[in-house]
Amino acid sequence: MTAEELLRAFCDAVEQRNGKAFADLFTEDGVYHDVFYGAFEGRAKIAEMIDEVFYRSATDFRWDAHAPLSDGKMLYAHYLFSYRSTLPEAKGARVMFEGVAMMKLRDGKIASYHEVANTRPAFVDMNFAPERIARIFARQGAVLKARPEMRRHLA
Repeated sequence: MTAEELLRAFCDAVEQRNGKAFADLFTEDGVYHDVFYGAFEGRAKIAEMIDEVFYRSATDFRWDAHAPLSDGKMLYAHYLFSYRSTLPEAKGARVMFEGVAMMKLRDGKIASYHEVANTRPAFVDMNFAPERIARIFARQGAVLKARPEMRRHLA
């Protein structure tokens, strides 16, 4: 599967609420690190993330990946992502953000997915209170600080 085909299958599975197809793109021990919900490890948890977690408070997902770069070990792509929020305070708003997907590949599958995403517009679109946004950003900061590669930056 080419990088473009992998990304199209990835995006299509989310849009179609097909957790099994999405999880099948990952290695058995694959990990999806979601910017909102944290880490999901293994195909069963990754499928559950799509079918249950993503669609618990959202619908009508759209995900487009652009300009993929891969050396066969890593795959990077710019993406645009949106959904219609079903949270009461969002009042049906289409929530959107952009980001960069970073995927470690092994044997043609995704071993690890990380993303860097501009989530700020999404929280405004969902009408989150400033205090709630601050708590979310603090949690995201704590996750960043806990990563082994950040140790040198925290010393």
